Amino acid sequence: MARASTTSDVFNAVGDVHRRAILDVLLTGEKAVGAIVRDVSMSQPQVSRHLRVLGEVGLVRCRADGRRRLYRLAPEHLQPLHDWVAKYERAINDRLDRIEDYLEELQRQGDDSGT
Repeated sequence: MARASTTSDVFNAVGDVHRRAILDVLLTGEKAVGAIVRDVSMSQPQVSRHLRVLGEVGLVRCRADGRRRLYRLAPEHLQPLHDWVAKYERAINDRLDRIEDYLEELQRQGDDSGT
């Protein structure tokens, strides 16, 4: 099934290096926009634009604290990405297991020929 080519898609949202940096910053906990700006070295309008995209796909949540807006990670919305990557992880692990089995067989053959 093809994914939509929009920023309303989790895959495309995390495909941007700046948005990934913002997610990394929010791993440590809830932060105000000003703190995020300092941590990622981008302008406030850029950070706000990226936070809007991340919010639209559900990866961050915002709450008001007086005049400030505090953002926090909503990692449960990364599940589609996790599930997709897990397929490839299983395939790689299966191949590594087959390589390990092959190497063990070669080792046994080498041990048998030396006796």
